[in-house]
Amino acid sequence: MSTTARTVLFHEIGGPEVLTIEDVTVPDSGPGQVAVRVEALGLNRAESLFRAGTYYYQPALPASRLGYEASGLVEAIGEGVTELAVGDPVMTGPGIEMSAQGVYAERVVLPETAVVRRPASVDAVTGAAAWLTYTTAYGALLETAGLKPGDHVLVTGASSGVGTAAIQVARRIGAIPLATTRTEAKRQRLLDLGAAEVVVTGEVDGSELVAKEARRLTGGRGVEVIFDAIGGPAFRPLADALAEGGSVVVYGWLDRRPAEIPWNWPFTLHTYANMTLTTTPGGRRRSTAFLNAGLSDGGFRPVVAEVFDGLDRIADAHRLMDSNRHTGKIVVRV
Repeated sequence: MSTTARTVLFHEIGGPEVLTIEDVTVPDSGPGQVAVRVEALGLNRAESLFRAGTYYYQPALPASRLGYEASGLVEAIGEGVTELAVGDPVMTGPGIEMSAQGVYAERVVLPETAVVRRPASVDAVTGAAAWLTYTTAYGALLETAGLKPGDHVLVTGASSGVGTAAIQVARRIGAIPLATTRTEAKRQRLLDLGAAEVVVTGEVDGSELVAKEARRLTGGRGVEVIFDAIGGPAFRPLADALAEGGSVVVYGWLDRRPAEIPWNWPFTLHTYANMTLTTTPGGRRRSTAFLNAGLSDGGFRPVVAEVFDGLDRIADAHRLMDSNRHTGKIVVRV
């Protein structure tokens, strides 16, 4: 029998103030679908951009939903679902289209392919902070760039959720992460997470400083991989940090201005979108196995900047996201 659930919607693009909470009908689970009772939500930069109309696809208005990442418990399964059972702890993320399937809600019904198992030892808040960040770092660094033990990887915007996960993923395989951040206040936290060195850039473009420091820290050789979330005009001087024949993986465009291709060839330039990996059966299996192994043995420790209690705090959580004052993930406990 259908029921209703408090759900976050927005009817126009804008700031956090456009977010509303409304009762929305939750259908029964159909064939291949899973009903999840949401316990916690993990916020991502993508959702702030989507709400503001600056993401790579536009919300369907009015009454667009929002959110990729939730953790909770399976309440019901539809015909043909074989990998999950009622009561299983789970995380969401793969292949979600936010306007129609956004997970900011008390209950959601999703395709089985958008739901992955969460280790029983992992609490809901940790689970909400884990899926997108670690699978992005895994797919970009290991499957795309081929990061190897002993390689140096330069992580820009390292205090973000994906950045903090990338530091831990690199350390897990024996690579050496170098991190950048704008403020001195975030340096020690990044070192505690496993960054070998942290370069503080300040609020202005510090890419030339970063490249110079990366060269110095690698004995002049440069880093084998750059993992960049920013792009823009700083991209070209940043690439001077790259070793000959290295790889750059761009996974974000926080600076939406045009970026020039660097001239220090040969190198390989990749752009990475997590759905390319996690919407395929093999990619979803590999990335989930890697994530859950790290969560289960404690090697992965998602950084949670702040936990807000209740859906009614969703606008406050988005205000913190927009402020860029946090390190790691913002979580809303439902």
